[in-house]
Amino acid sequence: MTTTLLTKPRAVRILLIDDHPIVLAGVKALVMTDPNVEVVGEAFDGRSGLRLAAEFAPDIVVLDISLPDLNGVKVAERLRAECPNCKILALTVHEDRGYLRQLLEVGISGYLLKRSATTELSRAIAAVAAGGLYLDPAVAGMAVEVSAPRLPESTTGRAELSQREVEVLKLAASGHSNKSAAAILGIGIKSAETYKARAMEKLGFRTRVELVRFAVSEGWLKS
Repeated sequence: MTTTLLTKPRAVRILLIDDHPIVLAGVKALVMTDPNVEVVGEAFDGRSGLRLAAEFAPDIVVLDISLPDLNGVKVAERLRAECPNCKILALTVHEDRGYLRQLLEVGISGYLLKRSATTELSRAIAAVAAGGLYLDPAVAGMAVEVSAPRLPESTTGRAELSQREVEVLKLAASGHSNKSAAAILGIGIKSAETYKARAMEKLGFRTRVELVRFAVSEGWLKS
């Protein structure tokens, strides 16, 4: 008789960055209701958050945009450069397409409004942890509107892309770096860079905002 041991899945490791202690405590309480999530650190400013991210290498950083030292966009940029395997979920009061544009361009994996946190935070964390892109329903439409250039016709644009180019673009739109995409697909980093560059050129895109807009319109990114 063979005995099968069931192993508990590894908890998603979360770092929280918010300059309001009461808000931080509330977000932590919400996160801790999920037994599959572990809070590994808390920071009240951007520099402390960056230091803790380097120390603990969390899976996800839940990041406030309005911070007293470095604004959230700057923190996100540095997180992407210094902790490329860490995904970023912006948690903010701002329903502003300017912030959304900047953060999507940086490479965040989620954008959630604080007023939606009570009902949506667990869902957002799960989506981001699974490699998806989460956009708060109140701002999701902005991702389609945020880039001025007209999208290529859906069927035409996709017909020109190879399967591998589509796979790389989906990962890039979800916030994965070339290195991360290469590891997931089992290809070289240079190959991932080439597939992405070639696909972006075929579609006439220059920025990640344009790519995310296209991905949303194609139904690639489900929140």
